[in-house]
Amino acid sequence: MTSKAATAYALDRHEVWLGFKQLLPISLFVVIFGLAFGLAATQSGLDGASIVIMSTLVFAGASQFAALDLWGAQVPLIPLAITVFAVNARHLLMGATLYPWLRHLPPARRYGVMLVVTDASWAMSIQAFGRGESGMGLLLGGGIALWLAWILGSWLGLHFGNAIHDPVSLGLDMVMGCFMLAMAISGPKNLRMFAIWTAAACSSLLAYWYLPENSHVVVGALAGGVLGAVWMEKKP
Repeated sequence: MTSKAATAYALDRHEVWLGFKQLLPISLFVVIFGLAFGLAATQSGLDGASIVIMSTLVFAGASQFAALDLWGAQVPLIPLAITVFAVNARHLLMGATLYPWLRHLPPARRYGVMLVVTDASWAMSIQAFGRGESGMGLLLGGGIALWLAWILGSWLGLHFGNAIHDPVSLGLDMVMGCFMLAMAISGPKNLRMFAIWTAAACSSLLAYWYLPENSHVVVGALAGGVLGAVWMEKKP
């Protein structure tokens, strides 16, 4: 293994700390969304301990909000499980894209890293891997930063949720979308990438209009992933 390749697979305390600091700015917005979730969960009848435990163990904002819509005196377990799986199915593709680098880690570390992978940490790490740099610290350290921010925000929502009860009215729901768009724009610029992103965007939009709720996330990811797998990038 070359020194450059070894750097890309590095996972040490220094790399994790750097990744943690790089994701801190984004974690501030995660705190606000966690605050909104804490308030919504309280209004749905969950007690404080259950809310914090859910955010700690599940750590999936979109699916946790979706779960609240099904919460009640009698929780429909099968529809709840299907909904959560559908919202988070994109992690299957994220894990597949990270496998070339994660496979060099021992299984315990590999799955430990994946426990805290988020959209933001995945996007930044893929950019780093593409440059031949280490993205492991971004995956683990950045993921830990966002995980702690989500827990903190959920806890704050129990006590101060009324301060920001509607983050959408402030445009905060666009923060992650704008971040992912910035990651896409800063990536390789060629016909292949343009076609992949166009296919993903168009299929996701069609699914949003005509398919069940939350299915557009999976459809868009699959469309872009399949096209990328079929139209392979030429190696120099």
